[in-house]
Amino acid sequence: MKTVTVDLGARSYPIHIATGLLAGAAEYLAPLARGRMMAIVTDRNCVVHLATLQAALTTAGVTSEAIVLPPGEGTKSWASLATLTDRLLDLGIERGDHVVALGGGVIGDLVGFATAILKRGCGFVQIPTTLLAQVDSSVGGKTAINTPAGKNLVGAFHQPRLVLIDPQVLDTLPPREVRAGYAEVVKYGLIDDADFFDWCEAHGPALLAGDPDARTYAITHAVAAKARIVAADEHETNGTRALLNLGHTFGHALEAETGFSQALIHGEGVAAGCALAFAYSAAKALCPQADADRVAAHWRACGLPDGLAAAGITASGTTLVDHMRHDKKMAAGTLPFLLARGIGRTYLDKTVDLADVAAFLDRQPRPDAR
Repeated sequence: MKTVTVDLGARSYPIHIATGLLAGAAEYLAPLARGRMMAIVTDRNCVVHLATLQAALTTAGVTSEAIVLPPGEGTKSWASLATLTDRLLDLGIERGDHVVALGGGVIGDLVGFATAILKRGCGFVQIPTTLLAQVDSSVGGKTAINTPAGKNLVGAFHQPRLVLIDPQVLDTLPPREVRAGYAEVVKYGLIDDADFFDWCEAHGPALLAGDPDARTYAITHAVAAKARIVAADEHETNGTRALLNLGHTFGHALEAETGFSQALIHGEGVAAGCALAFAYSAAKALCPQADADRVAAHWRACGLPDGLAAAGITASGTTLVDHMRHDKKMAAGTLPFLLARGIGRTYLDKTVDLADVAAFLDRQPRPDAR
């Protein structure tokens, strides 16, 4: 068992990481149930894990009710939020209860937001079942739904009471989903940990192939990195937590261009976005070209997109920048960008000219030019 603590004073919480933890989850959940029924929210892709969790709770004498939602980004919507909150109210959820989010980032974000507003705030527990959710969205308390104007534009900061991570559940994921989650793992090396990026270059293929030791090490290292950043800047007010958005400004624009569809899933957008952030930094002579090339080469070696061409993006730079204008970080017409002075040397730049970004994107290869 590996345990990482998110240090937020009275609201601190542990993240437990261990192979087989799902089957033993009742040890941690039963005290939170307080002898009452526990609601579990999941999606149809996680039914196999739901059976394991409910069996564990039953053995511990805890009754549970499952709310099974459709899978996919479309579930992070006003309609699903209304459906979920109505169902939780029907189940008699009290402010002192804890709702379990069993699934990937979509379920975690939706349940986190629903519990943030239900009866002005009740508890929840994250049990992430995708690599992306395990190393990123399950930790830190950012919760949200999507709207027609953009992704994650309506939400709240609402920390979980507990996070339980079982690397073994990743064995049921399609390889594409594991690769997408791996992009968020590598991100921590690119931000401020060049040694970890070295580790990723050496061990990433083993992680993607299913090596349990590599997966546990990477998850623990990534979670510890995020926990430190969240503790230093919970509500993204001093610029520290903004570093976690590396690749996301470019990546969200690419996702928006594809309609947040399966054409480009989130982790793939992050990979392409990180590559573009480093390429733009190199083009501005901020970062050695060799570092930008190294980042792109690692994405290619892992089967992840390293730019617009690999991501299948044909849109103009102006179109992509128009998507960026809907970014929730936009302030007084200025959009902060995460740029790099090298691998492990990311910084926040609030002086980037969006017209210059558009021109840079126009110079990038497109699919028909490959």
